[in-house]
Amino acid sequence: MELDEIKNILIIGSGVMGSQIGLLCSIHEYNVTLYDNSQKSQGESKEKLIKYTEELIDSKRISEQQAQEALTRVKYTTNPEEAGFDSDLMSESLPENPKLKCEVFSQFKEICPPHTIFTTNSSTLLPSMLAAATGRVQQFAALHFHPLVWENNLVEIMPHPKTDYGVVSLLKEFAESIEQIPIILEKEYQSYVFNTMLNALNSAALELASNSVASVEDIDRAWMKTTNMKIGPFGVLDKIGLDVISNVTDYWAKVLGKRQLRTNAKFVKRYVDKGRLGCKSGKGFYEYPNPKFEYTNFFSIPKK
Repeated sequence: MELDEIKNILIIGSGVMGSQIGLLCSIHEYNVTLYDNSQKSQGESKEKLIKYTEELIDSKRISEQQAQEALTRVKYTTNPEEAGFDSDLMSESLPENPKLKCEVFSQFKEICPPHTIFTTNSSTLLPSMLAAATGRVQQFAALHFHPLVWENNLVEIMPHPKTDYGVVSLLKEFAESIEQIPIILEKEYQSYVFNTMLNALNSAALELASNSVASVEDIDRAWMKTTNMKIGPFGVLDKIGLDVISNVTDYWAKVLGKRQLRTNAKFVKRYVDKGRLGCKSGKGFYEYPNPKFEYTNFFSIPKK
């Protein structure tokens, strides 16, 4: 398949990442179907897309006309057959649960046309863990985006050993067509490129906080001040979503059996259980839209 033959994009999962990827594709004139088995999630996705387009208009990235045209190219459905029957490329953004992902891939391999390329936006799972469920192992790879996708416009393409290299080349062209910088991994690697570095930082920050070595705010202060960064690890975790962090950390704690990972997972879950999911809920480690780490006095030295 050539790039100009890709017309219809199927997004599986209408959460934050699915919504962003879908809007990005529609802005670049692809027809997009957002599939989710929850009508509530789809309603929330519609609201997200409107909010995103308003922000993109305000920042002069797109015009009002482009925004309206992009929104009209997105359709929503809870019907799997309606979602997948004419798809050319699928992007899956479900929770980091391999069993769930495999179930959905197995379902859609029977619905999507034989030429459809399947991709996963997973940030922790290797493509080879999911490939067999797709029923098209040569046409499957990871295509991992970073939020906000129109600002952090870098996408990691991770094939598995049986991925056809022509598919990798096509995904590279597709990424460039939606103004993403493609990073091609030469082999499978747990957690990908950026997340391998980010996870090391986040795990260290959670270890310090969960063991009561220092407060969340002081850990962020230490990182932000010495690196001259505008955000610390706990601000980043809030952006990712504490429900996502909780699920991923809990999964790997069970797989690897590491005590510290279990401690980290329990620490994050305390926030999740209180409905503090991060930026998406208005409260996480910080409160939004005006988190403390953005205050001018976040680094103030108390006067004696």
